[in-house]
This record gives sequence, C-alpha cells and structure tokens, in this order.
Amino acid sequence: MSPYRQALALPGLRSLLLVSVLARVPLTATGVTITFHVVLDLGRGYGAAGLVGAAMTVGAALGGPLLGRLVDRRGLRPVLVLTTVAEAIFWSTAPTLPYPVLLPAAFVAGLLALPIFSVIRQSIAALAPPEHRRPAYALDSMSVELSFMVGPALAVAMSTAVSARVTLYAVGAGIVAAGVTLWLLDPPTRAADEPATQRRRVPRREWLTGRLVAVLAVSLATTLVLGGTDVAVVAVLRAGGEVGWTGVVLAAWAVASLVGGFAYGAVSRPVSPLALVTVLSLCTIPVGLGGAHWWLLCLALVPAGMLCAPTLAATADTVSRLVPADVRGEAMGLHGSAVTVGIALGAPLAGAVIDASAPPWGFVVTGAIGLLVAAAVLPAELRRRTTRTMATPTVTTPAVATPAVTTPTVAAPAPASDPIPPLPAEPVPASPAPAASASAGPGVTG
Repeated sequence: MSPYRQALALPGLRSLLLVSVLARVPLTATGVTITFHVVLDLGRGYGAAGLVGAAMTVGAALGGPLLGRLVDRRGLRPVLVLTTVAEAIFWSTAPTLPYPVLLPAAFVAGLLALPIFSVIRQSIAALAPPEHRRPAYALDSMSVELSFMVGPALAVAMSTAVSARVTLYAVGAGIVAAGVTLWLLDPPTRAADEPATQRRRVPRREWLTGRLVAVLAVSLATTLVLGGTDVAVVAVLRAGGEVGWTGVVLAAWAVASLVGGFAYGAVSRPVSPLALVTVLSLCTIPVGLGGAHWWLLCLALVPAGMLCAPTLAATADTVSRLVPADVRGEAMGLHGSAVTVGIALGAPLAGAVIDASAPPWGFVVTGAIGLLVAAAVLPAELRRRTTRTMATPTVTTPAVATPAVTTPTVAAPAPASDPIPPLPAEPVPASPAPAASASAGPGVTG
C-alpha cells in the first residue's frame, strides 16, 4: 500500500483521479447509446449503428494527436472550450438528425471529442515524478475500469426504461458537465519545473522514435485483444444459451482487471509492456476452452483479466517517459489513438472469425494477433537492450605497485581519473526544460 499512499499524497493527484472517474462515465456510454438510438429511434439495423460508431471512432483516432498538439502549444483550457462546445452542439442535435446527416456529424464529433483520457494521462505525468508514475497510472487504469462498469450499464437501463432519445440528451449533458469540470479544475499538463513560457516546437524525428512506435503498437495490440474478447464472450454465451449471464461474466472480467491493476501499481520494479501484452495474449487464446458455461468462462477469463489494466498502465507510463514535456500532449494523443484503433479493429475482427467458424476462435485469433505484434516488436526491444548494455562500459581502476625500497613507504599515487560513469539507461530527446517532474481494463478507450 505504500506506493499508493505516496502517490495519492502528491498535490492534485487525488482530485484529478476522482474527477476522471466521474468524467469518463458518460464517455463510456456513448457507444451503446448511439446504437440504441439508431436501432430503436431511427429504425435502422445494427450494421447502420456500427457505421455511426465507426465514423466517431475514426474521427477520434485522427483528432486525438491533433488536439494533443494543440494542448502542447496553446494550453489545456482553450482545447477544453473548443471540444466542450463541439460536444454540446452534437449531442443536443443528434436526436433530431436524420441518419444521412448523423453519419458525418458523428465523424466531426469524434474529431473534436473531449480528450479526457489523454488529458488525464498527460496530467498524471505532470503531477507525479517518475518514481511515482507506476502506481499513479495503475490507479488511472482502475478508474477507467470503474467508469466502464457504470457507464454502459446506466445507458442500457435508461434506454430501455425511458427512451434512447432521452439517453442521448443525458449522455451529452454528462459530457458537457465533464468538460466544464475539467476547465474549472485546470489540471497541469506540465510539471512545476517545466514552465509554459519555455514551450518550443520539437521536430517529430527527435521524439517519434522506433521505441515509441513499438510501445504504440503494443497499445494497439492490447486493446485489439480486449475488443475481440468482449465480442467472443457474448458469442460463446449466446451459443450455449446462457446469454443472460453476460453481465456477470463481463463484471468478473473487470474485477480481475482491477485486482491486476492494483497489484501492478504495488510492485517495486517496472514490468515491460511487451512482456505484459505477450502474457495477456497467451492467456486469452485458451479462454474459449471454458465452454458455454458462464462460471467456467469467468474462471478462464481471470488470468487474462488480471493483465488488462497493468498492460494499459505500463504503455501510458512508458510513453510519458519517452518524450519531452513539449510534445507530451501529442504523444498521449497518439497513445489514445492506438488504443481506439485497437478496439475498433478487435471487435469486428473477432465477429468475422466467429461468423466464419465458431465462438471460441474469436479468442484464439485475437490472442494470436497480439502475439504476432509482440514478436514483431521483440527484435527492436532486444537491440535496444543490447545497445544499452554495450554503451555502459565497466572500467577497472588500475592497481599501482608500491616499490620495494628501504626508505619509508610512500603512498601509491591515486588513479589518473575516476571511473567513467554509466550512460543513462533510457535516453530521452533533449528539451530546454528538465524532464517532467512526475487501457484501462476490459473496457477501454482512447
């Protein structure tokens, strides 16, 4: 518990995490709310609803880095004003838009979506020094799990008990309230020793390194596996006639992720995101062997579930360390885009595999893709570690012999120089300011 106590004692972090839980609840409900509106109110099929969701997802994936770059250059509050106004316009008009207009409007809404996920992670890097970031990001991933356990369930209950149209207005009001709350809180996006007056434009070639691209690939692979698992769980239970237990199984999966995230934040040594996604993928492949019995499926999901939040927390932590403060917003936007694209690919991919074969193959294929991405990233990681080892020389101070003479003993001369200090373990692109003083689980978004 000590790492968590120390992290929560950091000024501003406790309030930021509390606001993040509440602010993310309406965002986690957008997908299911749009689906109910298109199907129930507009009388369209699930395919049409999926297109609206896809348009919003593509817009969010493109807009995340752009909004992050705007935060780096103009500050957080102007971006919050822009995105909150855009959200208010979309959600207040969406219930009245015909489908041909709703589709492009959803893309624009995604492009200007409130960047809560990336802003929270960027602020954590500003508030927490490097030695406290792992528990801080673990708490963030657990807060995402809590939001996903509440948001979609509330949206489903309200859509069925009241109406999908009213739920759209409620979700929009919640998102606007989240934007206003963040504007009032105004969390820092740079540490105290990174003054805003020293912002500079850092060329991408200086920070968009192979290592960062590898971490983004791992982030995408993680949510691809999670998105595929989500669909495969529903398909397996439906095939076994136990679809009514879907909520219980998904809740058990989320609880396992919370437990794993808590354990990850408490460990004393960092764990590589590559290692975590590899084990996550390996544990996902055999989940389908649990069969259609809901309680067996719950047990089979526990090992993979315990790796969901840790993997996403590790990727966010690594991204925050690999880039200078001047471009941290854009880098976190890229991380959010990778997470979003992974989810967008995982669910339809698993669905296509299930339609062509059997539900258990949804777990197998998405888990295998996660392993393939890990295998593709592994050589670069091995080269990096080899280079780091070779760049850290071991210098032995030469011994100086004392001459054998009858005169009084003379002290041996000191070595000409001190041993060469080791090079830094992880070089970071230069920045005029010092380094920052500083997933998600089954349900994740960027």
